[in-house]
Amino acid sequence: MGLKKVWFVTGASKGLGLSLVNQLLKAGQSVAATSRNVNDLIAAVNTNSEKFLPLAVDLSDETSVEQAINATVAQFGKIDVVINNAGYGIGGSIEELTDKETRSAFDVNVFGTLNVIRKASPHLRAQRSGHIINIASIAGIVGATGWAVYSSAKAAVIALSEVLAEDVKAFGIKVTVVAPGAFRTSFLTPESLALAKNPIDAYEDVRSVHAKYLKMDGAQAGDPEKAAAAMISLVSMPNPPIHLLLGNDALQRAMVKADALTKEYQDWKAITISTDY
Repeated sequence: MGLKKVWFVTGASKGLGLSLVNQLLKAGQSVAATSRNVNDLIAAVNTNSEKFLPLAVDLSDETSVEQAINATVAQFGKIDVVINNAGYGIGGSIEELTDKETRSAFDVNVFGTLNVIRKASPHLRAQRSGHIINIASIAGIVGATGWAVYSSAKAAVIALSEVLAEDVKAFGIKVTVVAPGAFRTSFLTPESLALAKNPIDAYEDVRSVHAKYLKMDGAQAGDPEKAAAAMISLVSMPNPPIHLLLGNDALQRAMVKADALTKEYQDWKAITISTDY
């Protein structure tokens, strides 16, 4: 894994986040990890290592995030790597999901990520080094029926990461946005997935797709331990990618989308270029 670094990982009490924390601690790295419930986090990691700093954080609250960043620097002296992993799935058509449900999803998936970046950046910029890794989803590249809000939130994470990479490269800070496919985590369980509280009967296709996804729980092709190892390996690379797909399913979906976009752009080229002076 190379030199010892200080890692700040959000959403660390289960799934990919927990795999990351456990692998990092096993390798002797210093890890500050966040969760909404710090007791769940402590129980899940189950270590007395002085290199582990568990933090209870409300990612939608800038003050809470700032306190966590400051606590990490106070404990370990710096932050080298930020992994914005926290997030949850939300399913339902746009009509079915209330404003509150939709905003709550964006608060965690998008604004929580922005809050961490905003509060960690001064430290990374001052030391002129660091790596920010944002976890999006293949859904942010290729959406599916019934997941419009989730897809749009993850698409936002991808877009902000692309421009962030340009904004901070002069400071020696690297940025990677990771888009996983289906991995065998708790993502499809009620603790990580919210479905519309007021479904509308007319959306039969949405219900059908949701039922199909829920049946995948525990049978996903992706191994979270291998995903965590792949993400950790990015930090030792001199020129890591800005975009990283994880899982063969993610690769196949992304390539089909890329081909479809290219064809559509070309098919409508005449109208597109007709609007120039």
